[in-house]
Amino acid sequence: MRRALLSVTDKQGIVEFARGLAGAGFSLLSTGGTARTLADAGVAIQEVADYTGFPELMDGRLKTLHPKVHGGLLGKREDDGHRAAMEQHGIDPIDILCVNLYRFREAVKKPGIARQEIVEQIDIGGPAMLRSAAKNHAHVAVVVDPADYTLVLRALREHGGTLPPELLRKLAAKAFSHTAAYDAAIAQWMDCERRTIAGEPFFPPRATFTGEKLQDLRYGENPHQKAAFYSIGEQSPSLANSKQLGGKELSYNNILDADAALGLALEFDQTCCVLVKHANPCGTAVAGSLPRAFELALSGDPVSAFGGILATNRTLDVATAQAIVQSGTFLEVIVAPHVEPGALTALQQAKWGPNVRVLELGGMPDLTLRRRFVARPVSGGFLLQTADCPNDAPRHDVATKRAPTDAERAVMAFAWKVCKHVKSNAIVLARAADDGACYTVGVGAGQMSRVDSAKIAVDKAGDRAKGCVVASDAFFPFVDGLEVCAKAGAAAVVQPGGSKRDEEVVAAANAHGMAMVMTGHRHFRH
Repeated sequence: MRRALLSVTDKQGIVEFARGLAGAGFSLLSTGGTARTLADAGVAIQEVADYTGFPELMDGRLKTLHPKVHGGLLGKREDDGHRAAMEQHGIDPIDILCVNLYRFREAVKKPGIARQEIVEQIDIGGPAMLRSAAKNHAHVAVVVDPADYTLVLRALREHGGTLPPELLRKLAAKAFSHTAAYDAAIAQWMDCERRTIAGEPFFPPRATFTGEKLQDLRYGENPHQKAAFYSIGEQSPSLANSKQLGGKELSYNNILDADAALGLALEFDQTCCVLVKHANPCGTAVAGSLPRAFELALSGDPVSAFGGILATNRTLDVATAQAIVQSGTFLEVIVAPHVEPGALTALQQAKWGPNVRVLELGGMPDLTLRRRFVARPVSGGFLLQTADCPNDAPRHDVATKRAPTDAERAVMAFAWKVCKHVKSNAIVLARAADDGACYTVGVGAGQMSRVDSAKIAVDKAGDRAKGCVVASDAFFPFVDGLEVCAKAGAAAVVQPGGSKRDEEVVAAANAHGMAMVMTGHRHFRH
């Protein structure tokens, strides 16, 4: 009789799967909690300890690491020597292995959990069996995902109790991905501990990244490119874990722009709206209410905002949805921590309402999730850096004769955060409304020279540049960029400082009666 071994942490669907296997003529081996679950459901099983004749030891640490288990998984059915060894030692073939692993990633997140408890969630026997079965996938079906139970049972029915080679290879590939992701999670946790040891380098000698596919995308940045969307496996609120409440399928560029908009919106404690186009914020505002924040964000650059992405750090309510529709602008995606049901109904009133992709995050993303490493591929490798979240607050060193007013300081703080999310060279022009709200009026992004970014920002702002605050993501290498802003009527500047021509730039600011603050932090975004 063919044999299957079932030992799972995730019990979802295991009883039905076991019954299906028994009905297909398989005898069942099992361990621990899985054996109890199956026995309680009336499924006939044999305990692995009874099969091997060797008891579980060391609080269950040692139970499946036995020749009768691994020999049954690894033995080549067509190899005379393997068959002879199996017969000599009483090893029966195991034809199906169903295993998923201890919940290590979930254990790490438990508040106050002791280190030893986390260590006990490092599965040893499970990965070992998976690797044995996956290596011998020509003869053994290895199942790690409850979603595949129905697939396997259907294939057994359709192929006379056997499984086709292409399915066996697919299952083996999934098993190796499963164990690789599991080991990567353990390595990352241990690396965090290693980093706390004095003298240890911040980055490890080897970095491993894993992801779980959420969906295939229609195409990448362009139609000739293939693309897919992956999650890092975290279950907390995030773009990857968002729920799409309406609209067409998300595109690669939708997701990139939504992430850019969300990243900036989450910078603020105040009610904020961000409008993004091609990964750059074209309009950002903080205000006393969400409709007001949207109104001001849109006013920053309504032409560029058309067909853009909106993100907010507040619940998308009916009033804001109505303001969006009444504005006449067209949005591709809207991202919010929560969405009122009535807001979706209100959005339907727009011509484009049925197509807009509304993403509900399910809450505010965890700060630690936003501050993880950032990876960028390059030819033959990748770059790894920490997120642009300095540990110390930016300085506010007044460099000019005139100090900024309290009102200007408030706009500076706002503009400085926005500038951090604009592709360099970045120039942001912002101002305050009479009600204290702050909003951008001109953004110059991604230019090869800072003066060109200044010209674009000033052109976007028009008359609104008079009395505005200028934020520059890096120092002014020459006075030309500052002069462009000053001639347009800008009143104050916030920038990192650090140029060998700082004195010339400060002198120019003084000549125009501007206030200038230097932060000591640069925010390049390539």
